[in-house]
Amino acid sequence: MKAAQVYQNKIVVNELDDINLNGRKGAIVKVLGCGLCGSDIVKFKHHIVHDGAVLGHEIVAIIQEADTDTNFKPGDKIVTSHHIPCGVCKYCRHGNVSMCEHFKQTNIFPGGFSQKVFVSEEHLKNVAYLVPKDISDEEISFYEPLGCCLRAIKRCNLSQGDTALVVGLGSIGLLMSEALKALGYKVYGCDLIPERINLAKSMGIDAFNSKNPDEFGEIINSLTQNYGVDSVFMTSGADKAIDIALKAVRMGGKILVFSSTPLSNGYPNNEIYYKELTVLGSYSPAPADLKDSYELLTSHKVNVKNLTTVYSLDDIQQAFDDTVANKIFKAYIKIGG
Repeated sequence: MKAAQVYQNKIVVNELDDINLNGRKGAIVKVLGCGLCGSDIVKFKHHIVHDGAVLGHEIVAIIQEADTDTNFKPGDKIVTSHHIPCGVCKYCRHGNVSMCEHFKQTNIFPGGFSQKVFVSEEHLKNVAYLVPKDISDEEISFYEPLGCCLRAIKRCNLSQGDTALVVGLGSIGLLMSEALKALGYKVYGCDLIPERINLAKSMGIDAFNSKNPDEFGEIINSLTQNYGVDSVFMTSGADKAIDIALKAVRMGGKILVFSSTPLSNGYPNNEIYYKELTVLGSYSPAPADLKDSYELLTSHKVNVKNLTTVYSLDDIQQAFDDTVANKIFKAYIKIGG
Protein backbone atom coordinates (compact mmCIF):
# COMPACT_ATOMS: atom_id res chain seq x y z
CA MET A 1 0.00 0.00 0.00
CA LYS A 2 1.09 3.59 -0.58
CA ALA A 3 1.75 6.04 2.25
CA ALA A 4 3.37 9.46 2.55
CA GLN A 5 6.33 9.43 4.92
CA VAL A 6 8.28 12.28 6.49
CA TYR A 7 12.02 12.43 5.74
CA GLN A 8 13.87 15.51 7.01
CA ASN A 9 12.62 18.37 4.82
CA LYS A 10 10.42 16.43 2.43
CA ILE A 11 7.40 14.16 2.21
CA VAL A 12 7.98 10.99 0.21
CA VAL A 13 5.26 8.63 -1.06
CA ASN A 14 6.47 5.06 -0.60
CA GLU A 15 5.15 1.51 -0.84
CA LEU A 16 4.69 0.02 2.64
CA ASP A 17 3.72 -3.48 3.72
CA ASP A 18 -0.01 -4.04 3.57
CA ILE A 19 -1.84 -4.23 6.89
CA ASN A 20 -4.54 -6.54 8.22
CA LEU A 21 -6.23 -7.21 11.52
CA ASN A 22 -3.94 -10.04 12.62
CA GLY A 23 -6.37 -10.97 15.38
CA ARG A 24 -6.85 -7.41 16.61
CA LYS A 25 -10.29 -6.03 17.46
CA GLY A 26 -11.19 -3.15 15.19
CA ALA A 27 -11.19 -2.48 11.46
CA ILE A 28 -8.94 -2.06 8.46
CA VAL A 29 -10.23 0.89 6.49
CA LYS A 30 -9.56 2.14 2.98
CA VAL A 31 -8.81 5.84 3.31
CA LEU A 32 -10.78 7.97 0.87
CA GLY A 33 -9.12 11.19 1.96
CA CYS A 34 -7.50 13.02 4.83
CA GLY A 35 -7.39 16.70 5.75
CA LEU A 36 -4.03 18.39 6.30
CA CYS A 37 -3.97 19.77 9.85
CA GLY A 38 -1.88 22.66 11.15
CA SER A 39 -0.34 20.23 13.63
CA ASP A 40 0.92 18.14 10.68
CA ILE A 41 2.64 21.26 9.34
CA VAL A 42 4.24 22.03 12.73
CA LYS A 43 5.50 18.45 13.13
CA PHE A 44 6.97 18.52 9.62
CA LYS A 45 8.56 21.99 9.79
CA HIS A 46 10.07 21.55 13.23
CA HIS A 47 11.15 17.91 12.83
CA ILE A 48 9.02 16.74 15.74
CA VAL A 49 8.41 13.29 14.23
CA HIS A 50 10.94 10.62 13.30
CA ASP A 51 11.93 9.81 9.74
CA GLY A 52 9.45 7.46 8.17
CA ALA A 53 6.48 8.71 10.19
CA VAL A 54 3.11 8.89 8.44
CA LEU A 55 1.19 12.01 9.42
CA GLY A 56 -2.52 12.73 9.02
CA HIS A 57 -5.53 12.06 11.24
CA GLU A 58 -8.57 13.79 9.70
CA ILE A 59 -9.68 10.71 7.76
CA VAL A 60 -12.75 9.70 5.82
CA ALA A 61 -12.68 5.98 5.02
CA ILE A 62 -14.56 2.83 4.04
CA ILE A 63 -14.33 -0.23 6.25
CA GLN A 64 -12.77 -3.16 4.39
CA GLU A 65 -12.28 -5.70 7.16
CA ALA A 66 -13.79 -5.68 10.65
CA ASP A 67 -13.81 -7.68 13.86
CA THR A 68 -15.78 -5.55 16.27
CA ASP A 69 -18.55 -5.65 18.83
CA THR A 70 -20.00 -2.46 17.34
CA ASN A 71 -22.56 -2.13 14.54
CA PHE A 72 -19.90 -1.09 12.02
CA LYS A 73 -19.38 -3.49 9.12
CA PRO A 74 -17.44 -3.77 5.86
CA GLY A 75 -18.68 -1.27 3.30
CA ASP A 76 -19.58 1.41 5.86
CA LYS A 77 -18.18 4.87 5.18
CA ILE A 78 -16.93 6.38 8.43
CA VAL A 79 -15.25 9.43 9.84
CA THR A 80 -13.14 9.10 12.96
CA SER A 81 -10.78 10.96 15.24
CA HIS A 82 -7.44 9.59 16.41
CA HIS A 83 -7.24 10.03 20.22
CA ILE A 84 -9.41 8.60 23.02
CA PRO A 85 -9.18 9.60 26.71
CA CYS A 86 -9.29 6.95 29.42
CA GLY A 87 -12.07 8.76 31.31
CA VAL A 88 -10.79 7.85 34.78
CA CYS A 89 -7.39 9.52 35.33
CA LYS A 90 -6.92 12.81 37.20
CA TYR A 91 -6.81 14.76 33.95
CA CYS A 92 -10.01 13.22 32.61
CA ARG A 93 -11.83 13.69 35.92
CA HIS A 94 -10.96 17.39 35.82
CA GLY A 95 -12.02 17.80 32.19
CA ASN A 96 -8.45 18.01 30.84
CA VAL A 97 -8.92 15.06 28.52
CA SER A 98 -6.22 16.01 26.01
CA MET A 99 -3.64 15.81 28.81
CA CYS A 100 -4.56 12.16 29.50
CA GLU A 101 -1.67 9.75 28.85
CA HIS A 102 -4.01 7.24 27.21
CA PHE A 103 -5.32 10.02 24.98
CA LYS A 104 -1.78 10.83 23.81
CA GLN A 105 -0.87 7.20 23.19
CA THR A 106 -3.93 6.18 21.16
CA ASN A 107 -3.81 6.76 17.43
CA ILE A 108 -4.75 5.36 14.06
CA PHE A 109 -2.00 3.33 12.35
CA PRO A 110 0.13 4.10 10.42
CA GLY A 111 -1.41 7.55 9.85
CA GLY A 112 -4.05 9.20 7.70
CA PHE A 113 -1.86 9.85 4.65
CA SER A 114 -1.95 6.18 3.78
CA GLN A 115 -4.14 4.03 1.55
CA LYS A 116 -5.10 1.82 4.50
CA VAL A 117 -5.35 2.43 8.24
CA PHE A 118 -6.02 0.29 11.28
CA VAL A 119 -8.80 1.73 13.46
CA SER A 120 -9.07 0.09 16.87
CA GLU A 121 -12.20 -1.21 18.56
CA GLU A 122 -11.83 1.64 21.04
CA HIS A 123 -11.93 4.19 18.23
CA LEU A 124 -15.01 2.58 16.71
CA LYS A 125 -16.83 2.64 20.04
CA ASN A 126 -15.97 6.21 21.02
CA VAL A 127 -15.11 8.52 18.13
CA ALA A 128 -16.26 6.96 14.83
CA TYR A 129 -19.49 7.81 12.98
CA LEU A 130 -21.19 6.81 9.76
CA VAL A 131 -21.00 9.41 7.00
CA PRO A 132 -24.44 10.41 5.67
CA LYS A 133 -24.96 10.46 1.90
CA ASP A 134 -25.83 14.17 1.78
CA ILE A 135 -22.43 15.46 2.88
CA SER A 136 -19.21 15.38 0.87
CA ASP A 137 -16.02 13.69 2.01
CA GLU A 138 -14.27 17.06 2.08
CA GLU A 139 -16.94 18.56 4.34
CA ILE A 140 -17.08 15.68 6.84
CA SER A 141 -13.27 15.70 7.06
CA PHE A 142 -13.70 18.82 9.22
CA TYR A 143 -15.17 16.58 11.94
CA GLU A 144 -12.06 16.51 14.14
CA PRO A 145 -10.93 20.14 13.61
CA LEU A 146 -14.46 21.39 14.33
CA GLY A 147 -14.43 19.27 17.50
CA CYS A 148 -11.26 21.11 18.52
CA CYS A 149 -13.01 24.44 17.96
CA LEU A 150 -16.07 23.41 19.95
CA ARG A 151 -13.89 22.36 22.88
CA ALA A 152 -12.21 25.78 22.82
CA ILE A 153 -15.57 27.55 22.83
CA LYS A 154 -16.83 25.43 25.72
CA ARG A 155 -13.70 26.21 27.73
CA CYS A 156 -14.45 29.92 27.39
CA ASN A 157 -17.85 29.40 29.03
CA LEU A 158 -19.55 32.18 27.05
CA SER A 159 -22.90 33.63 28.04
CA GLN A 160 -25.87 34.30 25.79
CA GLY A 161 -25.35 37.53 23.87
CA ASP A 162 -21.55 37.52 24.27
CA THR A 163 -19.25 38.82 21.56
CA ALA A 164 -16.16 37.04 20.27
CA LEU A 165 -13.19 37.98 18.11
CA VAL A 166 -11.29 35.41 16.06
CA VAL A 167 -7.71 36.52 15.36
CA GLY A 168 -6.49 34.83 12.18
CA LEU A 169 -8.87 33.73 9.44
CA GLY A 170 -7.17 30.70 7.99
CA SER A 171 -9.12 27.46 7.82
CA ILE A 172 -9.24 27.02 11.61
CA GLY A 173 -10.12 30.68 12.17
CA LEU A 174 -12.99 30.44 9.69
CA LEU A 175 -14.09 27.17 11.26
CA MET A 176 -13.98 28.72 14.74
CA SER A 177 -16.02 31.67 13.46
CA GLU A 178 -18.59 29.34 11.89
CA ALA A 179 -18.86 27.37 15.13
CA LEU A 180 -19.34 30.50 17.24
CA LYS A 181 -21.97 31.75 14.80
CA ALA A 182 -23.80 28.41 14.83
CA LEU A 183 -23.93 28.54 18.64
CA GLY A 184 -25.52 31.98 18.58
CA TYR A 185 -22.65 34.33 19.46
CA LYS A 186 -21.78 37.57 17.70
CA VAL A 187 -18.49 37.03 15.87
CA TYR A 188 -15.87 39.44 14.59
CA GLY A 189 -12.76 38.35 12.73
CA CYS A 190 -9.47 39.86 11.68
CA ASP A 191 -6.53 39.00 9.48
CA LEU A 192 -3.84 40.65 7.36
CA ILE A 193 -4.64 38.82 4.10
CA PRO A 194 -7.41 40.45 1.99
CA GLU A 195 -8.55 37.13 0.45
CA ARG A 196 -9.22 35.70 3.90
CA ILE A 197 -11.08 38.81 5.02
CA ASN A 198 -13.24 38.75 1.89
CA LEU A 199 -14.06 35.06 2.29
CA ALA A 200 -15.03 35.61 5.92
CA LYS A 201 -17.33 38.45 4.88
CA SER A 202 -18.94 36.22 2.25
CA MET A 203 -19.68 33.75 5.08
CA GLY A 204 -21.47 36.43 7.11
CA ILE A 205 -18.61 37.27 9.49
CA ASP A 206 -17.75 40.91 10.24
CA ALA A 207 -14.07 40.81 9.31
CA PHE A 208 -11.42 43.52 9.35
CA ASN A 209 -7.77 44.11 8.52
CA SER A 210 -5.72 44.18 11.72
CA LYS A 211 -2.43 45.58 10.43
CA ASN A 212 -2.65 48.49 12.85
CA PRO A 213 -3.58 47.21 16.35
CA ASP A 214 -4.53 50.67 17.65
CA GLU A 215 -6.91 51.36 14.77
CA PHE A 216 -8.36 47.89 15.03
CA GLY A 217 -8.90 48.35 18.77
CA GLU A 218 -10.87 51.51 18.01
CA ILE A 219 -13.02 49.63 15.48
CA ILE A 220 -13.84 46.94 18.02
CA ASN A 221 -14.65 49.52 20.69
CA SER A 222 -17.02 51.29 18.31
CA LEU A 223 -18.84 48.00 17.71
CA THR A 224 -19.07 46.99 21.39
CA GLN A 225 -20.14 50.22 23.12
CA ASN A 226 -16.50 50.81 24.11
CA TYR A 227 -16.31 47.61 26.16
CA GLY A 228 -14.33 45.37 23.81
CA VAL A 229 -15.22 41.77 23.04
CA ASP A 230 -15.99 39.25 25.77
CA SER A 231 -13.62 36.62 24.37
CA VAL A 232 -10.76 36.51 21.88
CA PHE A 233 -9.91 33.25 20.09
CA MET A 234 -6.26 33.18 19.02
CA THR A 235 -6.14 31.04 15.89
CA SER A 236 -3.11 32.90 14.55
CA GLY A 237 0.39 31.81 15.48
CA ALA A 238 1.90 35.29 14.99
CA ASP A 239 3.36 37.11 17.99
CA LYS A 240 1.68 40.35 16.86
CA ALA A 241 -1.68 38.65 17.36
CA ILE A 242 -1.14 39.10 21.11
CA ASP A 243 -1.19 42.89 20.65
CA ILE A 244 -4.46 42.58 18.73
CA ALA A 245 -6.02 40.47 21.46
CA LEU A 246 -5.04 42.87 24.23
CA LYS A 247 -6.44 45.83 22.29
CA ALA A 248 -9.75 44.09 21.59
CA VAL A 249 -10.64 42.19 24.77
CA ARG A 250 -12.75 43.89 27.42
CA MET A 251 -11.67 44.26 31.02
CA GLY A 252 -12.47 40.98 32.77
CA GLY A 253 -12.58 39.21 29.40
CA LYS A 254 -10.98 35.99 28.18
CA ILE A 255 -8.27 35.16 25.68
CA LEU A 256 -8.34 31.59 24.38
CA VAL A 257 -4.99 30.45 22.96
CA PHE A 258 -5.59 28.03 20.12
CA SER A 259 -2.25 28.03 18.30
CA SER A 260 1.43 27.67 18.98
CA THR A 261 3.56 30.78 18.50
CA PRO A 262 7.28 31.52 18.10
CA LEU A 263 9.23 32.35 21.25
CA SER A 264 8.14 35.74 22.52
CA ASN A 265 7.57 37.75 25.65
CA GLY A 266 4.03 36.43 25.77
CA TYR A 267 1.19 38.19 27.54
CA PRO A 268 2.21 41.19 29.68
CA ASN A 269 1.69 40.37 33.35
CA ASN A 270 0.28 43.79 34.23
CA GLU A 271 -2.33 43.66 31.47
CA ILE A 272 -3.62 40.38 32.91
CA TYR A 273 -3.44 41.65 36.48
CA TYR A 274 -5.02 45.11 36.20
CA LYS A 275 -7.67 44.09 33.65
CA GLU A 276 -8.46 40.80 35.43
CA LEU A 277 -8.05 38.92 32.18
CA THR A 278 -8.31 35.17 31.87
CA VAL A 279 -5.82 33.60 29.46
CA LEU A 280 -6.42 29.91 28.81
CA GLY A 281 -5.49 27.28 26.28
CA SER A 282 -7.38 24.58 24.43
CA TYR A 283 -5.76 21.77 22.49
CA SER A 284 -7.82 18.77 21.42
CA PRO A 285 -11.41 17.53 21.73
CA ALA A 286 -13.15 15.02 23.98
CA PRO A 287 -15.57 12.46 22.50
CA ALA A 288 -18.50 14.69 23.57
CA ASP A 289 -17.06 17.59 21.54
CA LEU A 290 -16.67 15.32 18.52
CA LYS A 291 -20.29 14.19 18.84
CA ASP A 292 -21.38 17.85 18.81
CA SER A 293 -19.14 18.46 15.79
CA TYR A 294 -20.67 15.55 13.90
CA GLU A 295 -24.18 16.84 14.59
CA LEU A 296 -23.35 20.40 13.49
CA LEU A 297 -21.73 19.20 10.26
CA THR A 298 -24.34 16.64 9.30
CA SER A 299 -27.17 19.09 10.03
CA HIS A 300 -25.31 21.64 7.87
CA LYS A 301 -25.43 24.24 10.64
CA VAL A 302 -21.72 24.84 10.12
CA ASN A 303 -20.75 25.73 6.55
CA VAL A 304 -17.41 24.32 5.38
CA LYS A 305 -18.10 24.24 1.66
CA ASN A 306 -15.42 25.62 -0.65
CA LEU A 307 -12.76 25.79 2.09
CA THR A 308 -10.67 22.90 0.75
CA THR A 309 -8.25 22.45 -2.12
CA VAL A 310 -7.97 18.82 -3.20
CA TYR A 311 -4.59 17.18 -3.87
CA SER A 312 -3.67 13.61 -4.78
CA LEU A 313 -1.47 11.57 -2.46
CA ASP A 314 1.36 11.86 -4.99
CA ASP A 315 1.09 15.66 -4.76
CA ILE A 316 1.12 15.81 -0.96
CA GLN A 317 4.42 17.74 -0.84
CA GLN A 318 2.75 20.48 -2.90
CA ALA A 319 -0.15 20.52 -0.44
CA PHE A 320 2.29 21.09 2.43
CA ASP A 321 4.17 23.79 0.50
CA ASP A 322 1.00 25.63 -0.55
CA THR A 323 -0.34 25.55 3.00
CA VAL A 324 2.89 26.95 4.45
CA ALA A 325 2.90 29.68 1.77
CA ASN A 326 -0.71 30.65 2.63
CA LYS A 327 -1.77 29.95 -0.96
CA ILE A 328 -4.79 27.91 0.14
CA PHE A 329 -7.16 27.72 3.10
CA LYS A 330 -7.18 23.98 3.69
CA ALA A 331 -5.68 21.00 1.88
CA TYR A 332 -7.56 17.73 1.51
CA ILE A 333 -5.51 14.77 0.31
CA LYS A 334 -7.67 12.50 -1.86
CA ILE A 335 -6.32 8.98 -1.49
CA GLY A 336 -8.99 6.46 -2.52
CA GLY A 337 -12.16 6.52 -4.57
